[in-house]
Amino acid sequence: MQRGKAPPSRRAEIQHLYQTYSSGQTILPACALLRFLHKEQNELTANEEKADSLIDRYEIEETARESRSMTFEGFLRYMESKDCCVFDQAHTSVYTSMDQPLTHYFISSSHNTYLTGDQIVGKSHLDAYVSALRKGCRCLEIDCWDGPDMEPVVYHGYTLTTKILFKDVITTVEQHAFEVSAYPVILSLENHCSKEQQEVMAKYLVSILGEKLLRAPLDHLTTGDLPSPNDLKYKILIKNKKLKPHINTEGPSCTETEESVDEGEEDDEDEEDEDLQTKAKFWSSKKLKIKKEKVAVAEALSDLVVYTKSVKFISFSHSKDNQNYCENTSMAEKKARKLAKASAAAFARHNQRFLSRIYPAGSRTSSSNYNPQEFWSVGSQLVALNFQSLGMPMDLNDGRFQDNGGCGYVLKPPVLMSSQECFDPSLKPTHLLLKVFSGSNLPISRSGKALDSFVTVEVYGTSSDSNRKHTHTVKNNSLSPYWDSAMNFSISVPELCLLRFCVREQTGLLSSEFVGQYTLPFTSLKKGYRWVPLRSRDGCSMDPASLFLFVWYS
Repeated sequence: MQRGKAPPSRRAEIQHLYQTYSSGQTILPACALLRFLHKEQNELTANEEKADSLIDRYEIEETARESRSMTFEGFLRYMESKDCCVFDQAHTSVYTSMDQPLTHYFISSSHNTYLTGDQIVGKSHLDAYVSALRKGCRCLEIDCWDGPDMEPVVYHGYTLTTKILFKDVITTVEQHAFEVSAYPVILSLENHCSKEQQEVMAKYLVSILGEKLLRAPLDHLTTGDLPSPNDLKYKILIKNKKLKPHINTEGPSCTETEESVDEGEEDDEDEEDEDLQTKAKFWSSKKLKIKKEKVAVAEALSDLVVYTKSVKFISFSHSKDNQNYCENTSMAEKKARKLAKASAAAFARHNQRFLSRIYPAGSRTSSSNYNPQEFWSVGSQLVALNFQSLGMPMDLNDGRFQDNGGCGYVLKPPVLMSSQECFDPSLKPTHLLLKVFSGSNLPISRSGKALDSFVTVEVYGTSSDSNRKHTHTVKNNSLSPYWDSAMNFSISVPELCLLRFCVREQTGLLSSEFVGQYTLPFTSLKKGYRWVPLRSRDGCSMDPASLFLFVWYS
């Protein structure tokens, strides 16, 4: 669409569109609105009934409604409504199949969920579990240690992090597990307790969780060996190691493994050693020796492990030949990163059959996070992050799991479930065009002045797809900065990509500060003239702060 001189605001940009489609008249007939929906918004299934419904919803001028038309004010209301949000509103509800095995989904996962701060002196708090669950988290971690008076406690062992009672954690989970999602919650136990206190843990899990606790395999599964999210609605699963049964005369089963011991963090000894070394440095001045102890799993706790049994990862070939469908592995980010770089296709195939959990390095004492996209790109389901730590990694996690109604389960794309050795480079890449027009109602700077702002658009996907571009800086304008900046991206595997729009304040020649951001999956991106609802660093809405842009891809 040809435009003359760049208009100075979003309202003027929308007015230009209105005048183009109303042919300069004062009203926009339903047929012209329908033409706009088809040509500009790519709403190809829209019909006259759709145009009429938009008029009924957004037009308040009676004469225009009677003539099945829209005034400019009605059109503006429509353009600033959720119907024109950049995020596909059909994706605000569960819309994908929830009948696939658990291995077919990305599952929102938290690391050291109990912490509200760093890994050394941070506070442990029940509110951290509530917060994670309300964000749609479906895999929570609980570090369990022997406490006084036979009451197991939860904290980051060998540190000064505060302690909370295991029974209080389980009570909190029971109360809040299904507030925002009906789909299963996995409790990943990092179990350091004696047999006696493990029995206390088992007692609390059974008595507090009641019918919500999955205690036996399901009789009928929708598909495959592992149950689906639908099969496990309103159920809580225990992830821990499991004892070998005393007798088994029916061949291989979900419970047939060697007797195993308690989990460290978790099955990756290299990472566990690194974690202990980090803690040992902290305690070196006190001359405290930290010793790695292994205690057998109590039968009462072992019996509660059904589909999420923790085993040590050895190699992809070993897993292929020996690992059972209900056994899952955990590994630290460094080991996972090496495997992803050296054997991405093998890693993706492994994750087609088995659940794998990735967690941050023990050296991340400040509770910082890695980029989760590198492990989603090889199909890892349980990519665990420190939910209390704000920034780009949690923005990506929030963006990924905003999809599918925020239920915490997102179906992996077909490219990760394919039997092909790797992504096919011969496939034609997707070309994405973004025109970042303007901002609206941005906050003022900390100095009390209007912002000098610019926008970065970041693509997170496979290593070849990851990219970043930015607009120029508009000075001294928080109300309606106008960039009118076009960006082009070439994306090979769009179904894996996330887009992050970030507004930043230019504070110096080479320095800038975060203002607001919004992240969404490429597959939830709507074409046409769209607005982007900005979020603060902690993920809260900054309404009415937003961006206005044009999106097209082919």
